Amino acid sequence: MTGDQRSLALLLFGVFVTATLAITTWAGRRRHGSPEEFYAGGRLFSPMENGFAIAGDYMSAASFLGISGLIALFGYDGVLYCVGFFVAWLVVLLLVAELVRNCGRFTLADVLAARMRERRVRVAAGISSITVCVLYLVAQMVGAGSLVALLLGETGGRARAWTVIGVGTLMVVFVALGGMRATTWIQIVKAVLLMGGAIALTALVLVRFHGDLDTLLSTAARNSGHGVDFLAPGLKYGGDWTARLDFVSLGLALVLGTAGLPHILSRFYTVPTARAARRSVIWSIGLIGGFYLMTIVLGFGAAAVLGTDAVRTSNAAGNTAVPLLALDLGGGAGSTGGTVLFAVVAAIAFATILAVVAGITLASSASVAHDLYTSLSRRAGRTPRGEVVVARIAAVGIGAAAIGLGLLAEDLNVAFLVGLAFAAAASANLPVLLYSLFWRRFTARGAVWSVYGGLLPAVALVVLSPVVSGGPDAIFSGVDFHLFPLQNPGLVSVPLGFLAGWLGTVTSPAPADVPAHVAKHAETEVRALTGAGAA
Repeated sequence: MTGDQRSLALLLFGVFVTATLAITTWAGRRRHGSPEEFYAGGRLFSPMENGFAIAGDYMSAASFLGISGLIALFGYDGVLYCVGFFVAWLVVLLLVAELVRNCGRFTLADVLAARMRERRVRVAAGISSITVCVLYLVAQMVGAGSLVALLLGETGGRARAWTVIGVGTLMVVFVALGGMRATTWIQIVKAVLLMGGAIALTALVLVRFHGDLDTLLSTAARNSGHGVDFLAPGLKYGGDWTARLDFVSLGLALVLGTAGLPHILSRFYTVPTARAARRSVIWSIGLIGGFYLMTIVLGFGAAAVLGTDAVRTSNAAGNTAVPLLALDLGGGAGSTGGTVLFAVVAAIAFATILAVVAGITLASSASVAHDLYTSLSRRAGRTPRGEVVVARIAAVGIGAAAIGLGLLAEDLNVAFLVGLAFAAAASANLPVLLYSLFWRRFTARGAVWSVYGGLLPAVALVVLSPVVSGGPDAIFSGVDFHLFPLQNPGLVSVPLGFLAGWLGTVTSPAPADVPAHVAKHAETEVRALTGAGAA
């Protein structure tokens, strides 16, 4: 780009940042400082509004940038991410949405506390939620760094580093000032922009190939350098048994992980009833399903129009495939049309990142304040307003942690990084959630063991995997201490989470008051199914 064209792109790019700050300021004036307002927006959103917000929260940089990039690099194997992310919503709809809305108040720990009011259970759930949120935030930071560095025409580490710091600062501002109300409206606006941008780009790709999908796929295969293998399974996950097991592990994490994501679960508390929560999920499924179908077209379109080598040259992980595709579809580098379309797509992608990081940061700060602070502080000195203040302070600390880890993982694909967060959620949060809702004998020891028995192996296996060390694409490429062969730990850590919960329960001493224990489960079951006594 020329200097004038880059200035135009930056001007268009800055419009959304200004708009989101305006929304945050507007919402901040409406807040009342209560936990219900800060965490749940007063529970005043309609199913359609919350459905759009859920879609905006879920369709992250991993979807718009990472999955398209993986399809452009690996063809059919990249499509597997789309399938996993979408199928996961059936688990959410059938097993989680309505029951969680009935049993909880603000966080995952509230669902567990409906049956087990022990402090150690709430602390374990809070630690797990924070860990998952930080892992998810890292992926968004990496996507932001790649995107803005490309927009500025600089691919060096300094440009990415300052971008990650800037995104982290913005997300702290959004959460600290606006709470759930601002976060929700930012996510709604972002979902509308993202769907509009995806529809426009998909239409341009189809026009380029005259609506002939066969020509699109054959051209993508030819320009990928892999021929027909590009359209068949195995390019990324079919090399050996390790790669095949990695695929199974990834699929397990993606399908089960969504139901354990804290920032998704927290969205069910922003509507007034459980029925509204279920209708929200139906709205989000329609939006998310349509979006992933378009993502497949965009990924193969990037391979066909740009070529796999060009995508990999710009960013080894493929994170810049969609912006580069927009530049070409608009007229190419140096053209005004290409500059404008590139800037619009970059702004939409940046909007995606800001909306998602705001939702994740709010969920994690809620866990710090509502779960850890309320459990560990002295009850006499605790007030609702003090809890909100702690949540705002926690947003700053979580933002700092995400910035630091984002700088370390800047060369990894964002969809892959999100897969690690899904694995942690599926390993630690989903087992304890399902056991608590459906198993009558489940005990506090089982809950604690289930959380830590899934979370600790998931984190440890990631640290000991090829993602962190032992290869040219690892975070620490100069050393090798990897012992676990798979890149995603889900195949091992998810069963361990379920096993630990079962083992902790069967080895628990008999409750001192067995009738009270049984009655508490019956009460929780009635509340989960009917909504009686729900917040």
